[in-house]
Amino acid sequence: MTSRVSLLVEIPEELNEALQVYLDTCSTWSQHRVFCAALSLFLMQNGQNDRQVNRIYLDALFDYVA
Repeated sequence: MTSRVSLLVEIPEELNEALQVYLDTCSTWSQHRVFCAALSLFLMQNGQNDRQVNRIYLDALFDYVA
C-alpha cells in the first residue's frame, strides 16, 4: 500500500474553474487522479527517472486501482 501526503496549494481561479468543469464532465477522473497524472508527468519530462513515478503516471492515466 502506498502512503499519501496531503497538499494544500493555491492555483489560479481560472485553472480551478476549468478543472471543475472537466471533472463534472468526466466522471472517471477525480482531482486526486488529475494531480497525480499532472505532477508525475511534469517530473518525468524534467528528468526524474524513477520507476515509481512512471508507475504512478501510468496508473493515473489508465485508471488502475490496486
